[in-house]
Amino acid sequence: MRSTRRLLLASIGLGLTFAAGVAAAQDYPSRPIRLVIPQAPGSGADAVGRMMADFMTRDLKQSVVVDNKPGANGIIASQLVQKEPADGYTLLLTSVSLVSFNQFLYKNVPYDPLKDFTFVAPVADASFVLVASTKSGIKSWDDLVKKAKADPDGVTYASAGTGNSTHLYTEMIALRSGMKLRHIPYKSSGPALMAVVSGETDVMTVVTATGLPQVKAGKVVALAQSGETRSPQMPNLPTLKELAPNIPALPGWYALVAPAKMDPKVTQKLAASVNNFLSDPVMKQKLVDAFLFPIPGTPEGIQKRAESEAKSWGGLIRDLKIQLD
Repeated sequence: MRSTRRLLLASIGLGLTFAAGVAAAQDYPSRPIRLVIPQAPGSGADAVGRMMADFMTRDLKQSVVVDNKPGANGIIASQLVQKEPADGYTLLLTSVSLVSFNQFLYKNVPYDPLKDFTFVAPVADASFVLVASTKSGIKSWDDLVKKAKADPDGVTYASAGTGNSTHLYTEMIALRSGMKLRHIPYKSSGPALMAVVSGETDVMTVVTATGLPQVKAGKVVALAQSGETRSPQMPNLPTLKELAPNIPALPGWYALVAPAKMDPKVTQKLAASVNNFLSDPVMKQKLVDAFLFPIPGTPEGIQKRAESEAKSWGGLIRDLKIQLD
């Protein structure tokens, strides 16, 4: 009799918990949402995050508050979000580096980037441009390939640091086109690009928003762009895929994630809001003007893309034997 009573009470308790969970999902969001940005104010991720937060505040009729947590190539922000309740009130604007590169670059990442988060939605692709110093004598892709093959390790390239996207992307370009380039790492993209401008280094793969002003000023030469298709702002500049079909489009995407095991209804509500943001004509144009290209999609789609990038770029990182502290 007592066991029957306990079973009945337990069933009632489970039913109430389930009902409360359903109600919470239906009422979501009922309080402000925290959007954690893994970079400092003024960065590319910060610009994307603030645009998205402003739109989602209106779309969800609840405040979406940006919280910048830079450091350790996104590990600090990622670990913070991973430990929060999976209730939809703490989100992370992550990137391909954080979920597909870090586990191969660092010995002890304190979480599994592909398993310890709920993937919510893809947001935008950042484009890159391969540029050369005007003092290098390199004026085209063919010039670069010819010079690098004639003098292996003689052509230098700058990056924003070992393991940074600007490092890995250039290594992938060199590998897939049969070149051997010498890496010169800097502390960030600014000094690296200035090294190309001054002629201290020969080439660099740089975020388009950073590199294009120097191209327009005639201080560096644009050789190719990284996307699947040509940018509207650079219609005459070929993509790397056009020049060397075995070079993959360089991934530079941002995505929205949350702690693992979030209620699917909350996930779908957030995903719908992100896609509303990406389809809004004003927001879409603002992104394109910043060389960020909207990539509407689903939670499943961005998770598969993250897993695919981890396989291809993780292999490159292992082959190059890159290991960061």
